[in-house]
Formats: sequence, C-alpha cells, structure tokens
Amino acid sequence: MFEEMKIRYLFALSVVSLLVLVVFTVGVGVNEEFFGAAANIVIYAIIPAIFFGYYFNKYPNVIRDTVFFKGIKPWGPAIVGIVIVSIVLSLSSFWLLVFVVDPILPAFADFLMTEVPMPTNPVLLVTEIIAITILGPIVEEFVFRGVFLHRFMKKTSMWGGILISSILFGVLHADMIGAFLFGLIACLLYLRTGNLLLPILMHILNNTLAVISSFLPASWFDGVVIATREDIINNASTLSVLLVISSILTAYIVVKLGKGLSKKREEAMSALETISE
Repeated sequence: MFEEMKIRYLFALSVVSLLVLVVFTVGVGVNEEFFGAAANIVIYAIIPAIFFGYYFNKYPNVIRDTVFFKGIKPWGPAIVGIVIVSIVLSLSSFWLLVFVVDPILPAFADFLMTEVPMPTNPVLLVTEIIAITILGPIVEEFVFRGVFLHRFMKKTSMWGGILISSILFGVLHADMIGAFLFGLIACLLYLRTGNLLLPILMHILNNTLAVISSFLPASWFDGVVIATREDIINNASTLSVLLVISSILTAYIVVKLGKGLSKKREEAMSALETISE
C-alpha cells in the first residue's frame, strides 16, 4: 500500500504544479496574499488529490485499513497530553535554536523570528485557517507518516524510516527541533496503533491551538515567545527550565511508545509472510 507509493512521483508532481502556479501568478500579477492562498490550494488540495487519488483508486483498502475510529477513544487524554508537551517543547527548543544560531548566522536568526502575517482578506484568511488546521495535518500525515515512513522503512529499517521521515518533516518547518520530535512521536503513535487517524487528530489539535494563539493578545505569551533579540536573553531562564521539563517528558513519551515496537513489527511482518505463503 504506502510502500508502493513512489516518492519521486510526488516530488515531480509537486515541482511541476508549483512551477505552473508561479508562472501563472507572475503572468497575472497577483498580490502576495493571493499567491499564498493559491499555494495552499495547490499543496494541500490539488497535488494530494492527484497523487493519492491515483493510488487510492489502485489500492481501495488503504484508507479503510489505516484510518479508522475504532479504539481511538482511550487515546484521547494521551493525545492532549502529547500536544501540550509538544507545544512547550516547540517554544523552548525554538529559543534554543535561535540562541545557538544568532551569533553565527544572524540573518538566519532574523528569518526564523520573522512572523508570518495572516491574510487580511476574509476569504483568504478562512482559506489559510482551513489549510493550517485541517488540510495541512491530514495531507502531511499521509505524506510523512504514510508514504515517507513506509518507503524509507522498506529501504532501511523501522527506525531508519522513523528517523529519516521525521528529519524531513523537521527540515520543512521553522521550528526544526520541535517539528522533528513531533514527527518522531507521530511515527511511533501510528506504528503502535496502526491507525493514521491518531497522529492526524494530534496534528489538527496542535495546529488549531497554534492558530488560536495567533489571535490572542501578545502579552499573554510574554516570557515564552521569541520575537526579538532581547527576548533571547530576557526569556532564557523560563524557556531553559521549560526545555528541560518538556525534553524529559518527550523522552518518556518516545520510550513508552517505542517500547517493544520492533518486536511487534517483526511479528506482524512474519504473520503477513505466512499468510502470503
């Protein structure tokens, strides 16, 4: 199923689609907000519809076998707890990243601290929110925990697939450390349960809270948000403590989800081989 989905096809489709979008928007002469909304539609709707539509038609049982509601209720509190820990870790690890990078590459640190504004046009704003809170999490989980994870596990090993897919997930986010660890936990949660819906729900909750926070007064986040160089030093004590606590909790979550997972997967693969024989 996911193992048969070719990453190179997804990459080629993405490159061609985005090139067409750039050529079209440059030719028409649209503003930055419209381009952002159009890019979201292409990335989170058109490309997935073409790529996954082809494979889901070819393998009609993929969704039924990997996304289901059965057994998700007991995981509810755990998902909420994981998201809270993930948010705290993201904030504190982002501080650490900027703290380390700023003396070496100040321009990159400025780029990391640059806030991406939400669209002012109501229609484009709604499009952006839907892309961030719903479409993005669903598509990214199918891509990173579905296609990438399985393809790299097939080419390397279980932990090789987990690490490579999580690294790629982290690289594509400004908060690289936090995103990497979020991806790592999402991989383990999916492999532990066999249900892609759980990391999707975790991702949706995480992104929804992030969007809500962007509309709240900035004063609510004094001491934990890094927006200026002064914040790097002024918030160091608070964020360093939060980093230690959230890192310990994250390590516990990873160990808990990963315990016995290799053996469990080996047994599952053996069972599949037996059935195929």
